Formats: sequence, C-alpha cells, structure tokens
Amino acid sequence: MSDFLTHGRIIGGLATVPDLAASLRDYHDRLGLSVVEQGALSADLAASWGCAANAGSPFATLAPVSGAPCYLRLVQQPLDPGFVPTRTYGWAAFEITVQDVFGWPDKLVGSGFDIIGLPREIPGLPYFVAMQMLGQGREMIYLNEVRENTPTSDLPPAKSSVDHLFIVILAAPDRAATMAWYAEHLGLEEGGGYTIPYTMINKAFGLPDTHMTSLSMAQKGRLPIVEIDDYPSIATVRAKGEGMLPPGNALVTLAVDSLDRPGLDFITPPVVRSSAFYANRRTATVIGPAGELLELVEIG
Repeated sequence: MSDFLTHGRIIGGLATVPDLAASLRDYHDRLGLSVVEQGALSADLAASWGCAANAGSPFATLAPVSGAPCYLRLVQQPLDPGFVPTRTYGWAAFEITVQDVFGWPDKLVGSGFDIIGLPREIPGLPYFVAMQMLGQGREMIYLNEVRENTPTSDLPPAKSSVDHLFIVILAAPDRAATMAWYAEHLGLEEGGGYTIPYTMINKAFGLPDTHMTSLSMAQKGRLPIVEIDDYPSIATVRAKGEGMLPPGNALVTLAVDSLDRPGLDFITPPVVRSSAFYANRRTATVIGPAGELLELVEIG
C-alpha cells in the first residue's frame, strides 16, 4: 500500500452519530471494519475543525481489513431532529467499494442501517452496482460493487468484503463554481460529467422522476475523488449546533502534496499530528465552497 497515498487520495470520511457504541455494532460487527483507534476527541483537533464544542466527544476510527490506509471516523454528538439527509449543501454521502453488493441487504437485516436504495444495475452504466443506506446518525453510505473502470476513471475492486471509501459526494449550490474551486486550490481536474434522473435527490425534494441533475467528478488523473452534484435551488445550508460538527456526513480528509498552496484559508494553522490516521504529517482544515469541512493532510 506504499503507493496508495497520492495527491487527492481520500484518507477518510467522518460522520456524526448519536450513540457511538451502537454505530460500532453496525460498522464493526456487521460491515467488518476494524477499530484502530478509540477515545475522546482532543480539544486541539476539534478546534482545527471549527467545532470546539465537540472537544471530549467519544470517537472511533475504523479501517478495512484489506489494509488500505483509508479510514472511517465516527464522532458521537446528539442527533439533530431537524436534519434530513440529501436536502442540504455539504457532504452528502461516502461511497465504499464492496464485494457482492446484492448480498448485503440480507446481511444487514436487524442492524441500525436503514436501506433506502436496494442494489440495482443501471442501464448504460455497466461500471458498478450500488446500494444506498443511512446509518444511525443519518449519514449516507453507498456500498458499491465495482465491475469495471469507466472511460475516464479507474475504480477500485474491493479486496475485502467491505473495503475503503473511494468517492465522496458533495451537494453544491453551484456545481461549476465548486469544480473551479477544487481545480484552482487543489489542482484537481474535471473528469466525467453526467446529467441523469438522480433518484436520491428527486425523492428527497419531491421532484418528478424525470427531473435531471448534473454532476461532475473532480479527480486527479484517472483517480476519482469528489462527485459534485448540482443541487436544486430549494436546498438549504446545513444547520448545526453551535460549535459542533455538521450532522450526518460531516468532514472529508484528502491527501495533498503541499499545504502551502495559495488561497487555502485554514481554520487553524497547520500542525503535525501523530495518530495512526495522520502518521506524523502536517494537517489543517478549510471550509469549501459548499460549506463543507475539508481536512487536508500533507504527504509531500
């Protein structure tokens, strides 16, 4: 895995959950992810995310048994009763590569996951088969069985039953402007673009099945990273508690070649962090153009 961490690679996604122990039963016991770190969130790390009120919150870091250095972090905080997934700007979903996606609905019966989209093959998109589900913090998770590479990107077949997070989905008020920000500030390129009847979005907003959504893939070379979805104008800014993380899919961490890129306005100055997640690298967090928390880790 020494060549896994390249510029733009997803190092992790973070979701907020109301009961860490209950969510660990889902992600560890059901999905088979390994717990590699668990404890209380430090005040320094919480401040770097602009979420000082989360200091001391219970958290856990999980990794796939494939050994891929890509992590899912869970932070406990009260569930916002007004939060409805897929209706606000910001991180909308984390996409994880898995084996045998059609077998997962039966395996998850009785878990805390709420399956909202059963696996189905989409005509004209032979590259993958995905299913969608919500965790107990209403975080959106896609389980995606890769079939083949797309014409513009390389997709990773799973090397364990549930492997690593390989695409993050961003709900944006202006897809083109958001893509331009990722290109200017992080040196990512626009890969494949599609205009499709996006079932998840249409259901969330009560739109006709025929309503079309445009999306772009921000990538580096053939590495897909951020799917940027053009959300309808009736979407809103995601509400969050004072000094707390956003509910649901809260934060994404990317590897970058340097933190000294121009125009990056960090919440707090970069520092070296020593946990397994950061591996003694410099890191800092910015707020992206859709209001998303984007943590950057310098790999040199």
